Amino acid sequence: MKAIEANFDGLVGPTHNYAGLSTGNIASTQNKQQSSNPRQAALQGLAKMKALHEMGFVQGVLAPQARPDIDTLRRLGFSGTDARVLEAAARQAPELLSACCSASSMWTANAATVSSSFDALDGKVHFTPANLVSKFHRSIEHNSTACILKAVFNDEQYFQHHPALPGVDVLGDEGAANHTRLCSDYQQPGISLFAFGRYGFDETRPAPGRYPARQTIEASRAVARQHRLKEESVVYAQQNPDVIDRGVFHNDVIAVGNQHVLLCHEKAFLEQVNVYKQLQKATADQLQIIEVPESRIRVETAVQTYLFNSQLLSRDDGNMTMVVPSECETNPIVANYLRELVNSDNPIDQVMAFDLRQSMNNGGGPACLRLRVVLNEQELQAVNPHCLITDALYSQLTQWVQSHYRDQLKESDLADPNLLAESREALDQLTQILGLGSVYSFQKR
Repeated sequence: MKAIEANFDGLVGPTHNYAGLSTGNIASTQNKQQSSNPRQAALQGLAKMKALHEMGFVQGVLAPQARPDIDTLRRLGFSGTDARVLEAAARQAPELLSACCSASSMWTANAATVSSSFDALDGKVHFTPANLVSKFHRSIEHNSTACILKAVFNDEQYFQHHPALPGVDVLGDEGAANHTRLCSDYQQPGISLFAFGRYGFDETRPAPGRYPARQTIEASRAVARQHRLKEESVVYAQQNPDVIDRGVFHNDVIAVGNQHVLLCHEKAFLEQVNVYKQLQKATADQLQIIEVPESRIRVETAVQTYLFNSQLLSRDDGNMTMVVPSECETNPIVANYLRELVNSDNPIDQVMAFDLRQSMNNGGGPACLRLRVVLNEQELQAVNPHCLITDALYSQLTQWVQSHYRDQLKESDLADPNLLAESREALDQLTQILGLGSVYSFQKR
């Protein structure tokens, strides 16, 4: 049965701002308290979706979370009207208000881990929302993420939705940012590469010292069990603790894979040679590994340009297009490498650069913005069609953004009751556009 890989990008929310909430994410902390442009951020993301749709790729869109998150602020002891809650939070605990206004759900690579029906023993597509416990502002996302995913992939015959793992440190789960499916082609059983940063139950194992390792092996193993993956089709690889301390907070900042190609930095994994051996054995030596040496591109350069936070997309002609942020074009070292890459003996023969500056300034590139879902023909037909990009939907969403989003947002604006009202009005209309139903708590009151 024919299969494709669909990419579902997160739509940037109306409260997109630079609060610098993500320790270990260098871009996020460096741009703290700068003014953001939510309208431009959303339009940049939509432009990428539209371009890939026009190239023939199946492109979907996922709705953002409702922010400011008044429900969480109430759980934290703030009371009264919504306006009083915002005012009190801004005065007493501005850091909590910032966290509850984050638009970080735009990075849907962290939304969930997805396994193909070709890999699962029960023949269903499996979804597990990430608990994201390493960062408070992201740990409050998974309930809404689950509701949105169920509204998009809403046919129980084909899709199996699991709850997020228990929200404890030892089971820290960061979703598909640390998961890569490798295969000969999409309709064949694949190999799941789970990258993790540390062992939750064994503190004697190697771990970073400066920045936290967000994913545990215990979480990766739990998701593999939930998704009913065969043990022989799973490879667990520990991220190199040294590169985590150099700003590689997720594996998709230092490696990207698609079908039979893995592009990664030479310092991506601990005991990297052994990881390669495991992968080659699991793929029957069908995997082509393209390793970028430190002498060619330093880890810091990779983090600055997000070279590896790219998308590898398989075209009908058998070759691949690599989608990178525009920072890769303006950096001469990375630009020269990419020119050589497309002229070398590998399937990557095209590079497309996109201006995603609003997302990049907050620490997320092309790969952060998308959730990959392998679907056969019947499963694709079962997806909520209103969430698949068409020319008409792109135009509708563009107009929606232009009507509802501000063109400037500062951290001090987050307590503005008008921003809450604007966001709710926008999201209420969006759920109608995308045919989601009432997925937000404010719609259910």
